[in-house]
Amino acid sequence: MPYKGGFAQGSGLKVVRGRYDFAVDGGAVSTIDLTSKADIPAGSIVMGGYVEVATVPTSGGSATVAVQVEGAGDTVAAAAISGAPWSTTGRKSVIPVFTGASTLKTTAARKIQAVVGTAALTAGVFDVVLFYIRPMD
Repeated sequence: MPYKGGFAQGSGLKVVRGRYDFAVDGGAVSTIDLTSKADIPAGSIVMGGYVEVATVPTSGGSATVAVQVEGAGDTVAAAAISGAPWSTTGRKSVIPVFTGASTLKTTAARKIQAVVGTAALTAGVFDVVLFYIRPMD
């Protein structure tokens, strides 16, 4: 039976957390999975969330870091670690901010990923926490 309104089974706001930890993940220029499996189902709408920097990322060069779910920089755009949001500890905003225009929709089951660019990281720890709604049945 098609969804007709109200709450579908399993619907409601869900949360997923991914962690980057240099000691575990390394810091090579690459795309690094922050969740061990594709925790965000296909067709989900990512509504918002935050990044919490516990240890400021460092690099011997001019490293950049982005965070993505569906595509390049859709959660945190690539930014040099010498500036916002990476240069200080604490909670930082992500691109989806609970408005229709800023949400993102997954086309397949997805992981949270960090994208290290330009130069390798030599330290850093941060968590990415995202709130999403599963597709309606």
